[in-house]
Amino acid sequence: MLRTIAIGVLFLSAIILILIVFRKKLGWGWLSLFGTHLILAALGIYLVNFSGLITEVYLPLNPATIGAVTVLGLPGVIMLLGLKITLY
Repeated sequence: MLRTIAIGVLFLSAIILILIVFRKKLGWGWLSLFGTHLILAALGIYLVNFSGLITEVYLPLNPATIGAVTVLGLPGVIMLLGLKITLY
């Protein structure tokens, strides 16, 4: 029952998102910009992990870390490094 409700909410939100994209005439330019940010975020985390500058820190490539770096940019990588060093 709960799974059916979750799938229904996901389906409804996808339809509303598609309507917003086509109604506001955003086009597909935002998608290429988001893709570029996503690739650069993954590349930034990858460079931190395998550069060897900070050997004791490893940032995992998961949706949370890539999402933070995608939204925040280079300061997001620095934020994740600071959190990793401080908390762990």
